[in-house]
Amino acid sequence: MTTQRELITSKAIETLKSSPDGIRYSDLVRKLHSEFPDIPVKSIPATIWNLETRAPNEVYKPARGIFRHTDFREVAVSEEKQEIPATAEKIGEANFYQPFADWLVNELEECTKAIPLGRNKFKDKWGTPDVIGIREPRKSDIIKPPTDIVSAEIKIDTGNLITAFGQACSYKLFSHKSYIVVPTNSPEEDIARLDALGRIFGVGLILLDITDPKAPRFEIRVRATKHEPDMFYVNKCMRLVEDELFS
Repeated sequence: MTTQRELITSKAIETLKSSPDGIRYSDLVRKLHSEFPDIPVKSIPATIWNLETRAPNEVYKPARGIFRHTDFREVAVSEEKQEIPATAEKIGEANFYQPFADWLVNELEECTKAIPLGRNKFKDKWGTPDVIGIREPRKSDIIKPPTDIVSAEIKIDTGNLITAFGQACSYKLFSHKSYIVVPTNSPEEDIARLDALGRIFGVGLILLDITDPKAPRFEIRVRATKHEPDMFYVNKCMRLVEDELFS
């Protein structure tokens, strides 16, 4: 007679076989609970939390918190180009710059002023941020903090996330904080790696819902860590945006 543990394990592996990108732990729990509503929900996590250890020939973890079937181990999911919604592709990446600049100021409150930049404003092979902002002391502040510079790289093409992360890292040369903004439909494995790398290098990670460019929803995954940039490059770059950013 099949035990409850064996039943859950078998269904979990079967579910993973139809999910080339893998499934997050919480999503797998929900799927299994919908399949077995009569099984106490607490029994499912207790059964699958170490699934990759109990069934190493069929399950592995490509990243923290994600289960994937070994049939897809050689599939480079992180390098596959995910489909961009037609509306976002038609409007283009630049249309997300101003909404993110506004979000930095009004919701994340990392900046007192932020502007879209992009193109080749800095005329430098190391790149130009898509959005740049400053956090200056307010008149109401009793203790006046120094001015901080915040930069962001936005990517709606999920096939170039590694390049985008490198660009976000390079902005730390002249910024106190740097963010990378990627679509929520990016491969889970890529998001998990960006999350881990962001914590290691101090680069913030923001997820962007690109299905509605007129009202994009931003979700913070990792907050950027403040550091001291090289003041030579700070002044070199800020001279190019002085009128727009500091006026």
